[in-house]
Amino acid sequence: MPLKVTDMRKIQNEELNRLTVDDFKQAQKRPVVLVLDDVRSLNNIGSVFRTADAFLCSKIILCGITATPPHREIHKTALGAEESVEWEYVKEITEAIPRLKNEGYTVIAIEQAEGGMMLSDFRPDPKKKYAFIFGHEINGVSDAALAMCDSAIEIPQHGTKHSLNISVCAGIITWHYVFNS
Repeated sequence: MPLKVTDMRKIQNEELNRLTVDDFKQAQKRPVVLVLDDVRSLNNIGSVFRTADAFLCSKIILCGITATPPHREIHKTALGAEESVEWEYVKEITEAIPRLKNEGYTVIAIEQAEGGMMLSDFRPDPKKKYAFIFGHEINGVSDAALAMCDSAIEIPQHGTKHSLNISVCAGIITWHYVFNS
């Protein structure tokens, strides 16, 4: 029987049994890497760290102009997730993609691209490892990176805007991956 609104109470942080940073680092991670290429916004970067922490992603790869921790503005939205989530910086996305493929990852651009698929059609294979690439806030995933990817996924949108904020995209894609694999 569903609870009535009057029967609900907010769960306190102490009741959530959250992992410590050390426990998080020891926990089994999902075989998914989030790649940020030329992401300008420090708030977006921090938000993606929180998403990676929330869903136990293996790591984040930061490329191009994407800033790296430690940074006060990244910390503002990461809220400490930059301490728990493994990350690395690779200057060129075109260096990161072949390395990911050599490590057995299926590399997917999150982009509106001919030949790509809609998110609703993406059924992650639980036996595969995935790397999702998120590009520049205005220009998206570069043509060079897109040409190297195994596939592209588009998040369907129906309003006047043709894109979502990158941190929102990362949350949607990662949630879809976790709950459909």
